[in-house]
Amino acid sequence: MAETIIEPIESYGLSTKDRKRSLFSKIGVVGGGRDGQTIVRATSLAGLEVTLIETSRENIDSVLEEVGRDLDTKIESWGLTPAEKRMIMSRISGSQDYQALADCDFVIECVRYDNQGERSTESRKEVFRKLEKVVSTDAIIATNATTVVISELTSELEHKERCISLHFPVAHSDAKLFEVVRGLYTSEEVYRKVLLFAKLIKYETIDVHESNGLVSLRLMVTILNEACQMLMENLAPMESINRLFEVVYGMRLGIFRMADIIGIEKLVTLMEDMFNEYGDKKYKPSPVLWRLYRTNQMGITSGKGFFIYENGKPVAPNTYFRAMSL
Repeated sequence: MAETIIEPIESYGLSTKDRKRSLFSKIGVVGGGRDGQTIVRATSLAGLEVTLIETSRENIDSVLEEVGRDLDTKIESWGLTPAEKRMIMSRISGSQDYQALADCDFVIECVRYDNQGERSTESRKEVFRKLEKVVSTDAIIATNATTVVISELTSELEHKERCISLHFPVAHSDAKLFEVVRGLYTSEEVYRKVLLFAKLIKYETIDVHESNGLVSLRLMVTILNEACQMLMENLAPMESINRLFEVVYGMRLGIFRMADIIGIEKLVTLMEDMFNEYGDKKYKPSPVLWRLYRTNQMGITSGKGFFIYENGKPVAPNTYFRAMSL
């Protein structure tokens, strides 16, 4: 009887063994707060797979629900179909284990703020150390930050050249632009890859040098402080000032709505950071912001800020401003 010859057929078929992986085939996001949700939504909408790392299964489920609700809004406005929503959601996975990021090309750290609006530099450094242990040496590691300097975050890493800082705006989902900050060690190759990533998700970019507050936050808080000063002078009602910014200056949400979306607790903390950095009183949080902060009126997350919210939608101005004596 003839001997049966067994020969591997992988080399003759459509094997993935030697197939080169496409760049940005999988994105990682560490932290599912508002910033993290923005990135998860943008990447999955663009057709990229994304893995979210969170501290609990409950947090992961909460993020998926939030992203789902945002997609439902698009369906209601005829910007998406239910089938497209299912496809987008299928691209998102969640885990509590950093090992799930091992095959990611690009990981963005945006750990959640705590109840006081803080996320410490040390906690971010710890995230970077964990990421360096699990991702490949050519994977990009980024932070989504406004007041933290990327060179400081990467100071203890072995491969500093693959680290970069980004800042995604969170005021509304159509703000398709992010700031790009190269650190002292960031390579030109990594910078170019990040620009390609921006094109893939249909975002514009602006280059910003390492600085506390970057461009977006420094402009925003200066305007916000001046608007709060007008409130203290009883120059005009809060909702009228907000409406003026919407109509006259094209700020689609107005300055006070934007503050509520970002979060009063985050703004107070970030503004204190900038004041300590620059020593300029224009960055010192207004007494109006401190009053909201101390009375736990943090904006959308607490249901009350400059406006009152139900299911994330503004329903009325906060009457607190009429009652409080400024």
